[in-house]
Amino acid sequence: MSRLLLGGGGHSKPEPAAFISEIRKFLGPIDRILFVPYALKDYDAYARWTMELGYHAGYGFESIHKHKDPRKAVLDAQAVYFGGGNTFRLLTTLEENDLLPVIRERVLAGMPYIGVSAGSNVACPTIKTTNDMPIVQPKSFHALGLVPFQINPHYVDRDPNSTHQGETREDRIREFHEMNDAPVVGLREGGILRVENHSILLCGTAGARIFQKGKEQAVYAPGDNLDFLWL
Repeated sequence: MSRLLLGGGGHSKPEPAAFISEIRKFLGPIDRILFVPYALKDYDAYARWTMELGYHAGYGFESIHKHKDPRKAVLDAQAVYFGGGNTFRLLTTLEENDLLPVIRERVLAGMPYIGVSAGSNVACPTIKTTNDMPIVQPKSFHALGLVPFQINPHYVDRDPNSTHQGETREDRIREFHEMNDAPVVGLREGGILRVENHSILLCGTAGARIFQKGKEQAVYAPGDNLDFLWL
C-alpha cells in the first residue's frame, strides 16, 4: 500500500503552485509533515526556505533535525518530505542515523512519502542514477527500494546544436544499462510521479523520457500511465 510523490526538481521557482497542489491532493486529511533536510548542510536554513516557498502546503511542518530521536520522529510521522540537494550526503546521513529500515517499513505500511530530486533518488533501489558528486561516501549505494525503477532527476535531452563534447544524460544512462537492468525514468524539471501501490501516474508540468534495457527509449507526457514500470 505504498504511496509516493516523486518530483524531478524545478519546484523552487517563484511559481511552485503546481507542486503544492499535487502535495495537497496526495496527502489529503492529515495534520503534519516531517521534513528531512539531510541533503543540504544547513538544516535550519533549508527548513526555513522550504516553509517560505510554501511547500508545507498548509500542513504543520516540522524538521527531523529538531528531534532528539530521529527514529522516533519517523515512527510518529504522518508523512515524510525529503528535500533535494546532494544525494550522497542524504543517503550517508540516513545510514548514520539508522533510518533506512524504519522509513522503508513505515512507507510500505502506508505512510505517504514525498521526495524531490535527491529525495526521489533515495526512494529508488540505488542512487546510481543521481547527477551529484560523491562529496561523502555512503556505506553502500543501496537506498530505500520503494519503487523498482531508477530516477534521473532534472533530465535534459541532448541539444543537437550544442558544441559540448562531454557525456549527455542519455550517454550516462546507456552506460548504467551496460551494467544494470532497472528501468530509468529521466524526469524533467517539474515532472512528478504519483505512485499509489502499483499504479504510477506521470503528472506535474513536464514529462519524462523512459529508458529500459534492450528497448527503445520513449517520451511520456503529464497524464500518462506508467504502470509498466512495475513489471
